[in-house]
Amino acid sequence: MKSYYKLIKKPFFGRFMVSWRNPLSIKQLEEWTPISFKSDSGAMLKGLYSSSTIHGQSKATIVLGHPMGKEAKGYYLKNGYTDILRANGYNVFVFDINGFGESKIGNFFYYQDIIAAGIEARNVYPKLPLGYLGVSLGGQWATIAFAEQHNYNFAIIESAANTLDEFWVRFPTANKVLKIMNFLNPRLKKKIRMIDRIKDAHSLQKVLFIYSATDTFVAHKAGQRFNKAIPIASELYTIPEAKHAQITKSSYRDEYFNTILSFFNQQTEDFQKVKH
Repeated sequence: MKSYYKLIKKPFFGRFMVSWRNPLSIKQLEEWTPISFKSDSGAMLKGLYSSSTIHGQSKATIVLGHPMGKEAKGYYLKNGYTDILRANGYNVFVFDINGFGESKIGNFFYYQDIIAAGIEARNVYPKLPLGYLGVSLGGQWATIAFAEQHNYNFAIIESAANTLDEFWVRFPTANKVLKIMNFLNPRLKKKIRMIDRIKDAHSLQKVLFIYSATDTFVAHKAGQRFNKAIPIASELYTIPEAKHAQITKSSYRDEYFNTILSFFNQQTEDFQKVKH
């Protein structure tokens, strides 16, 4: 079955399903604990977690779902997310979605990996609120995860397309394969149509949608649609100019991270107020 999934996924993710290169130095790795856990996608997933660098202070745990790419969970390690979150009092849990990085290949239901990561992160840090940040691939599939049984208390979704068709239309081979799959299994297409599934999102205090006005892969209007469709509290933050999944490389990097921290800080405070 794994060889079947590998074959079917090749038109979509073949160039990204490569051996993972850890961007951390040997010294930096000492701050991280490796973890393996099973997902209902059928794959054994690999991740890393590390605690807040503020002594005696951990506000919450943040699970990071990576975009499509060879970097996999390394995307967050290389672009400053993990350092900034830990320096501001957050524990961090990064993982590879099945078929990417160090994780084994499973089915196409990537939302099951996001749910599994939430379960495992809660096991590691059981007494803290649990947040999620997902970019592109990691954000798109989270919209389905939030409609299923999940452990997350609040979330940020960035640069996520409303449907698979909207994202893959720019890639001819993958788009043709997707159309064939949709024709052969229309019930599956309905089950993983993100803009519809997000209407059943639940158990979250609030969701922040982040998009770039100049993203050529996912139009910022996708954020407007998600923001309107989700039945829980949400808001939309639009970056004036940045490439897809590359806001950290834009002139809005500082503003972007300040927005993320402000959202997580507020949600953590709200969680504690409700708890007490």
